[in-house]
Amino acid sequence: MADGAVTETASVLVAADKFKGSLTAVQVAERVTAGLRRVVPGVRVETLPVADGGDGTVAAAVAAGFERREAQVTGPLGEPVTAAYALRSTTAVVEMAEASGLQHLPAGVFAPLTATTYGSGELLAAALDAGARTIVFGVGGSATTDGGAGMLAALGARFLDADGKPVGPGGGGLADLAEADLSGIDPRLAEVDLILASDVDNPLTGPKGAPEVYGRQKGATEEDIAVLDAALAHYASVLGPEHAGLPGAGAAGGIGYGALVALGARFRPGIEVMLDVLGFAPALARATLVITGEGSLDEQTLHGKAPAGVASAARAAGVEVVAVCGRLALTPEALNGAGISRAYALADLEPDPAVSMAQAGPLLERAAETIARDFLR
Repeated sequence: MADGAVTETASVLVAADKFKGSLTAVQVAERVTAGLRRVVPGVRVETLPVADGGDGTVAAAVAAGFERREAQVTGPLGEPVTAAYALRSTTAVVEMAEASGLQHLPAGVFAPLTATTYGSGELLAAALDAGARTIVFGVGGSATTDGGAGMLAALGARFLDADGKPVGPGGGGLADLAEADLSGIDPRLAEVDLILASDVDNPLTGPKGAPEVYGRQKGATEEDIAVLDAALAHYASVLGPEHAGLPGAGAAGGIGYGALVALGARFRPGIEVMLDVLGFAPALARATLVITGEGSLDEQTLHGKAPAGVASAARAAGVEVVAVCGRLALTPEALNGAGISRAYALADLEPDPAVSMAQAGPLLERAAETIARDFLR
């Protein structure tokens, strides 16, 4: 839709991800809607909060009509935590960060060598217990680098050292692995379509592997990274090295590898599968303008993040896309290449990052007012 399009025919689809640390995806949609309607009161607006498989994925599914369910599971440090998943009919959306994410670590506390994905396995089991036959397993935001060993143990696998005793928790314990017994894994998983939904395609180990690329944000020192990389390489040599280089194997501290090698999972880019699950295609068919976005539009956005997925699908359908963001680090040429006509950054309205984050809601409404003037009048 060109600038100055006829308002009466306008139908806006707001399909944005969260502004991390400021607004949930649902709140982003609410604020954008409020700003648009302040300028064009009668405009048709449909909201579809989106996520790419990382933290916020369950919330997006619930906003799209899934039922929120909760389970008590084991957190990354071994303590009990309450984790949510989403269910609609026989389809479940399970977010590993709900059980094993960085949000479960106390401020300033990390456990790069011992943090476990055991609770993620328990969360998958809860979805199975609820009758799920298709499970979208969103992986990202993890506090863990254990190759999914904890998850597999919760589902019935046994990881033993040379004395026949269970190895310690976390990626560090895998250095002592002598035997992996996968025969006890929950047989229901063989009958389930398990989709590994991730926005990263890293392998398990090596220069682009999980420890090297993501270990530091989980508190790993350079020595820890070397230990974890060697331990995961050893783990893969026992379970099956042919899966270690597959796209998504290195997702969320290697939990992708565990799902691929032992649970029969199939990898799909997180935003693609989430758009399918959330019903994006029929919503897009009703739209004449799409507004997408996330907290930071940058190079990472172009590599499988939600706004790029939304824009790609909209461009294929011939629908114009604009974006909102907290900060913009992409050139107009890069935006256009991704299918985004224009981006509206809160930093342009408030250059102080702390103030911008604190006032993200009102600022986003102001940005939406500008979009309405530029595209709906």
